[in-house]
Amino acid sequence: MLEKFVDPLPIMETIEPISTQKGSDYYQVTMKEGNQKLHRDLPPTYIWGYNGQFPGPTFKVKRNQTVRVLWKNDLPNKHFLPIDTTVHGAGKNKPEVRTVVHLHGGATPDTSDGYPDAWFTRGFQETGPFFAEKIYTYPNEQQATTLWYHDHAIGITRLNIYAGLAGAYIIHDEEEEALSLPDGPYDIPLVIMDRSFHSDGSLYYPSEPDPPTPGVRPSTLSNFFGDTILVNGKVWPFLEVEPRRYRFRLINASNSRTYQLSLSNGRPFIQIGSDQGLLSEPVTVREILLAPAERADVILDFSSETREYITIRNRGPAPFPTGSAPDPDTTGVLMQFRVIKPLQGQDKSRIPSALGHVPRLKKRHAFQMRNLPLNMVHDQYGREVHLLNHQLWDDPITEMPRIGSIEVWNFINITEGSHPIHLHLVRFQVLDRQPFDKEIYQREGRVVPTGTRIKPKPNEQGWKDTVCANPWEMTRIIVPFGPYTGLYVWHCHILEHEDYEMMRPYVVIK
Repeated sequence: MLEKFVDPLPIMETIEPISTQKGSDYYQVTMKEGNQKLHRDLPPTYIWGYNGQFPGPTFKVKRNQTVRVLWKNDLPNKHFLPIDTTVHGAGKNKPEVRTVVHLHGGATPDTSDGYPDAWFTRGFQETGPFFAEKIYTYPNEQQATTLWYHDHAIGITRLNIYAGLAGAYIIHDEEEEALSLPDGPYDIPLVIMDRSFHSDGSLYYPSEPDPPTPGVRPSTLSNFFGDTILVNGKVWPFLEVEPRRYRFRLINASNSRTYQLSLSNGRPFIQIGSDQGLLSEPVTVREILLAPAERADVILDFSSETREYITIRNRGPAPFPTGSAPDPDTTGVLMQFRVIKPLQGQDKSRIPSALGHVPRLKKRHAFQMRNLPLNMVHDQYGREVHLLNHQLWDDPITEMPRIGSIEVWNFINITEGSHPIHLHLVRFQVLDRQPFDKEIYQREGRVVPTGTRIKPKPNEQGWKDTVCANPWEMTRIIVPFGPYTGLYVWHCHILEHEDYEMMRPYVVIK
């Protein structure tokens, strides 16, 4: 087993624009192969990264500052991870290596959203049927928040992100800056992933499930859980910190793993933000639940912890919530903080009692309510296929909300696992969750609630773009649609699910 806490936490470099044209900052980012030391005792690992880095460089942008990015694919023509050609969109008639970039949580025009069929190959030699333009436009007309960018190519998203195609994207604004939160070197994104390795340092991704699927190899999996945890591209790193307040932006960029995070010394996290920006006020929590693609913006105060070593622990079952508990020596640990650096000047940051205004949307504001089952069937090979509303990706579009309208989407999870559901373009609020009778549903197909509606916890009452829908529960969200019309998607963010049909297009109409 690899030794823990022997490598310092990497801090991803901040990417700078190449130029400013007509008031917008212009960037170029190239997806390319590289070799990177992910642990002291591993040989360099072959990865694919944005600008050859894993994770990619961090974007730090200002609210209302338009950003234009030329995303270039300079990857090989052959994939180094196992492609299952029976998965929709990944057939033998498609190029093996296709990419398209999605700014997760970004309110962007649909031509810049990273639609799964808008893929492109090396040098744009081939493009998908919905490819529109080489240069993406990000208006950044949203409040300060932590977003992330990652690949979204249909049928191989799980492989491309696993190969390394992910990075952080941070929006700042004046309201946030006026709060005197920890900033500069004390404001650090933590991109959390799980991976497995061969002894030669290369990435291991299974080519078939256990038990194998006869006649299909490589064969898609229902979930993937690595046996090591990486933060910012290092296995179980450590960070030396000063006795002062730090801001950490937690991003769950894992394929399938949900984390339940706590600190080894029993101290709480001060959570100040979630997926789509600041909460209305700080929330003190002993544990943070982070499903794939969710983010948590937290402050840790080390001012009274001098000479202490503190680890971030994980007790999230895999799969969540009914799977095996993590091994406390491996997947039960993320990283270590060492409060051993001398304080560099006075800590002038603070934790304000109020952060931002989050108007609570009410069900009565909604124009329409949709009941959307999350279900599972078996394919011709007997494999699990997870679906949204009993529909495949290619079925006719059924969700067509009007721009400016507000809708309630009620996810009715009739499977045995949680599904982190993500809607592109929009932000939303969680209204409540309510359990229903599993036996009655399985016998009669009727949804009969068995308990009261449970309001979200205080740290889930801000704006969100991904919500954890638990088994045999109804999870209601309220969604204002806009600011653009066009073609978008909604999907489960367990990558192995979204790649195999648990994704649907939707259209915002005028």
